[in-house]
Amino acid sequence: MFFNIYPWPPRRAYPAWAAVIGLAALSPGLVIDSPTNTFRIDWAKAQAEPRPANGNEAILTLDKAVEFSLAGNPGLSEIKARAEAMAAVPSQEGALPDPELKFGSLYLPTNSFSLQQDDFTMMEVGISQKIPFPGKLALREEIAEHEAVAATHSVEEARLRLVRDVKQGWWRLFYYDRALNLLYESESFFRQLIAIAQAKYQVGNGAQQDVLLAQLELSKLKDEKMNLIGMRDAQHARLNALLDRAAETPLRIPAEAGFRLPAIDGSALQDKTLHTRPLFAQHHKMLDAAQAKVDLAKRDFYPDFTVGAFYDARQNTPSGQSRSDFASIQLSVNVPIYADRKQAKALDQRQSELLQEQYALQDEHRKVQAEIAAKSAEYRQTRDRLLLLEHEILPQAQQTVDSLLAGYQVSQTDFTDLLRTQLSFFQYQSQYWQALVSTQQLLAELSAEVGEELDHD
Repeated sequence: MFFNIYPWPPRRAYPAWAAVIGLAALSPGLVIDSPTNTFRIDWAKAQAEPRPANGNEAILTLDKAVEFSLAGNPGLSEIKARAEAMAAVPSQEGALPDPELKFGSLYLPTNSFSLQQDDFTMMEVGISQKIPFPGKLALREEIAEHEAVAATHSVEEARLRLVRDVKQGWWRLFYYDRALNLLYESESFFRQLIAIAQAKYQVGNGAQQDVLLAQLELSKLKDEKMNLIGMRDAQHARLNALLDRAAETPLRIPAEAGFRLPAIDGSALQDKTLHTRPLFAQHHKMLDAAQAKVDLAKRDFYPDFTVGAFYDARQNTPSGQSRSDFASIQLSVNVPIYADRKQAKALDQRQSELLQEQYALQDEHRKVQAEIAAKSAEYRQTRDRLLLLEHEILPQAQQTVDSLLAGYQVSQTDFTDLLRTQLSFFQYQSQYWQALVSTQQLLAELSAEVGEELDHD
């Protein structure tokens, strides 16, 4: 189902109970028709009180907010940069260590430091290369590749969380704007109600306590409005941070928005998330890396090799006789004689890390399943409540208020009943917007848990 949502507009016109001279001065929205002894509330005038200025900034739709956050959020950029850095590691891990080039002199006599005095004195140049045991380099490269792919999945996971946070923040701002509009409408209504109560009191058909009660409720609305404005300003700053903007940058949320209420099957989503959620792909890659580290730890029991080739040049004898040069080849092997304290312990470490990754995957799976089940149930309950408010409670409440107000104008209804019902009506309107926004926020959370957008039929 697709809906366009609009502010809930009060549409009321009330029959008169008396002609009151000068009653229009009590409220700008009260229109008096003296020839017919009637009055009515002009809601266009009644709601003419200035709202908080939105300025001339462009309207920030939900899609634009998501687009801006993905393009500029520094937290996401940081994770992307880390993934790019990890992608450069595998080729490094798979390459041989750099060879060593050596220069030196051998058997140089200390009494003369002459290169010609002794037959064994020579100048040496050589090169050596360390070669890990076969299979070690491939395993190190494999580990780095798994970790690099896991880092790529972490970028997608961070993207899901960012989109979720932006959507929830945007809808929260949307709710604050709708709630503030309701408070302005409520204030307008109570001003009209105060005007009616005062007019009735002046002609002896009403009680002063009715005026005082209405004024008290109007003061409460002003207090609630200040609280809402403070909460909106705080959320405004948080959303700007997600969009990589200064906290004070103006944000103008549209007065109308589209939303969907798809049917959600929690069990199907639990099965689906294993294949669509980047978090699980990331855990699987880290599990593969942990297994490769175990294999590498087993290979570390085998020695590495170092091979070298050297050329030794000798000078002629002091008499000029020629001396032949020498060439040599070397092979060295490290001997793991401390394997019980080093390699064996390293293998135990890697096996424990493998178990850690396995348990982390299982734990994350259970947590996500529980979260999807809880959010799905909450979404269905909130969706049903939203539809109940829209189709039953709000229309009935509005009809009741209209009836009580008409009765109060002809002194057939008690003022406290009218006041209580009107307050309930405004509360139901606020609950309607709360329920609507909650469904969209829950869909954003479920989309992040599953790994794909769910705001479709």
